[in-house]
Amino acid sequence: MPVNEFDQPVGESLDWAPRTAAPIEAMVGTHVRLVPLSARHAEDLWQSLVLDSPDSLWTYLFSGPFERTDVGRQAFDEYVEAIEANPDFEAYCVELDGKALGHACLMRDVPTMGVIEVGNIALGERLQRTTAATEMIYLLARNVFEGRGYRRFEWKCDSFNEPSRRAAERFGFSYEGRFRQAVVYKGRNRDTDWFAMTDSDWHTRLRASYDAWLEPTNFDADGKQLNRLRTT
Repeated sequence: MPVNEFDQPVGESLDWAPRTAAPIEAMVGTHVRLVPLSARHAEDLWQSLVLDSPDSLWTYLFSGPFERTDVGRQAFDEYVEAIEANPDFEAYCVELDGKALGHACLMRDVPTMGVIEVGNIALGERLQRTTAATEMIYLLARNVFEGRGYRRFEWKCDSFNEPSRRAAERFGFSYEGRFRQAVVYKGRNRDTDWFAMTDSDWHTRLRASYDAWLEPTNFDADGKQLNRLRTT
């Protein structure tokens, strides 16, 4: 363990230079495309996230659910516009077979420290638990660690959001703790669970695990996985 001149333990020295903020650019995979979110996606997202998905999709998100009415549609369009305009979001539309089926954001970007978070994820029912949804995280992580050269990629969620907790761990984010009474939203308390992966996690094991899982030979004729994604 390194120590300083006062014989106190300190962190390891790093060959680290602050990064610069990256532009929002499309990320293209085999199954899914991530493109900058814009108002032109509102029609597809309305269909996927509202008309074709249950209201329970919105329980742990800061907005929604939206009424399936003209008033609700106007509110949803304003919601999409607000995400696009938020300077703290790098907002991406998740496209499958040419249709916008969800959105996800890179947020809380700290280039000087090499830290960023994925959040505000809303995936329509057609996209949930699919190869495309897993590849979405792969593309984002590859962008964070290889495109930007960052050190840390975070995932946070309501402590009661068990599907999000399971997804984080499946994708290779390690549980780091619970921040009690961290947020108030929709008139209720949120204890926030923190997960993260590091550049070492990515380069030593996670990248190879994703690459192996995404190999076409890992799926049968119906697109069903033959081997599970192994991130632990």
